[in-house]
Amino acid sequence: MTASDIRDWANFFSAEAGAAASLTGLVIVAISINLSRILAFPQLPGRAIETLTMLVGVLLASSVALVPAQPMHALGAEIFVIGSLMWVVVVVAYLRGRGAPVPGKRWAPALRLIMGQLACVPFIIAGIVVFTSGASGLYWTVPGTIFCLIAGVLNAWVLLVEVVR
Repeated sequence: MTASDIRDWANFFSAEAGAAASLTGLVIVAISINLSRILAFPQLPGRAIETLTMLVGVLLASSVALVPAQPMHALGAEIFVIGSLMWVVVVVAYLRGRGAPVPGKRWAPALRLIMGQLACVPFIIAGIVVFTSGASGLYWTVPGTIFCLIAGVLNAWVLLVEVVR
């Protein structure tokens, strides 16, 4: 792939930026509506920041990918930094809340950790591959984006509905 092939990705990144922005708004509303309930559960504030981090990460990665005539090295570095920052926030939030029990759901902490890794690590890989090999590394953003959106929807459900049960 050449640098001109990045244009083939414009529709994908435009759509993902819109989806991530919409879900980010939903999560912010969910947090603001249920803030006192979210703060009552030790694991939920971290889950909220993880969700916002992943969705804003997709928004930022999609936005930088849409910058016209950007060198592949610069795009790769930007995606790598975004993915790395997402990963750090997700891991720190998980570690801070890992001792909090989730009533009736022993598998929930493991699922949360796995989803966080599946969402963030592909962006780190994408950044490295785009930096070293060009636009073909953008294919790694696809699974990262999908897992970020899945995690965003699941966590929005938890922050809107499950928190009031």
